Amino acid sequence: MSTKHTIPSDEDLTAFIDGELTQEEAARIEAIVKDDENVAERLEFLTRASLPFEQAFAPLLSEAPREKLAAMLAAIPAHDSAKSDAAPAPDRRRFLGALAASLVAGIAIDRAVIGIGRSLSSKDENSEWRAVVADYISLYTAETLAGPIPGRQEQAAQLAGLDEKLGLSLSPEAVALPGIDFKRALLLQYDGKALAQVAYLDPETGPMALCIVKSDAGPKAPDLENRKGMNVVYWSNGTHAFMLIGYAAADRMTAIADGVRARVAV
Repeated sequence: MSTKHTIPSDEDLTAFIDGELTQEEAARIEAIVKDDENVAERLEFLTRASLPFEQAFAPLLSEAPREKLAAMLAAIPAHDSAKSDAAPAPDRRRFLGALAASLVAGIAIDRAVIGIGRSLSSKDENSEWRAVVADYISLYTAETLAGPIPGRQEQAAQLAGLDEKLGLSLSPEAVALPGIDFKRALLLQYDGKALAQVAYLDPETGPMALCIVKSDAGPKAPDLENRKGMNVVYWSNGTHAFMLIGYAAADRMTAIADGVRARVAV
């Protein structure tokens, strides 16, 4: 493996993914990717974990304090490249700055879409979706999930939308976690497939989520792993894969997941 090249930053790789580099710069990145396995893996991760910030968070931008948002955007380094004088289209770094400003302001994220780019190599699908979800949940803070707890009727209405897309039968009682507040149920997307996320706020440890995707990988007994500083309990049945992710201790997460498994019927 060659070590003579300069390792590109995540900003460089993201600009490469977004098609923002000049032809010469893009060719340089391509050459490094072919020569350096670590850079290739990082590019692959950034491609998969790419979030369409513009579509997902545009509704939040109008709510964020303009002065704070402007300061966040000004802090993001401009990319220096030989381009036309036309105004550049908003890129993901600008929307990442907007997201950060929104979170600082305590604005809750009510809807989002996880868009996963084309895979650069074949890997375990179940591992991939858990990695992407962990990256996404790591953005959550207690402030992200602040606000009143929805009533049972509203919870049922949110869960009904997940039932339709994933062929599930979820009730507020089935997804209730002991001592942990239900906050909202979201319909997201992973690799072109619907992904259900039920978000919670644990008064002791912070954000927690139950996530579900359709899967034909077959039944799998519960297992435990750690991602982004969070404990993940994951399992699957004949039709769906599940994961419970949060900052609670491993034994507590396992006990909570056992309760969910016993109640969630598909």
